[in-house]
Amino acid sequence: MTIEQAVRKRIEELVKERQKSLTSLCLDSGITPSTIFDFMVGKSKCPKVSTLKKFCQGAGITLKEFFDRSYFDDDEDFD
Repeated sequence: MTIEQAVRKRIEELVKERQKSLTSLCLDSGITPSTIFDFMVGKSKCPKVSTLKKFCQGAGITLKEFFDRSYFDDDEDFD
């Protein structure tokens, strides 16, 4: 799994866990939905850490909680 795939997976998990749309979580985060949508469909590279931090705040979690998944430990696949 690449880092981009891992971040996409985590964002999808948060959408399901929070029972909100991706648009709603983006708006709660103060970021434009297109920022995340473009990443999710592969139009842009992985978001900046500052963008992920805002997204996390909107989802009610910390960056540490965002990355606290075993699939982020597979660093041999991360480029």
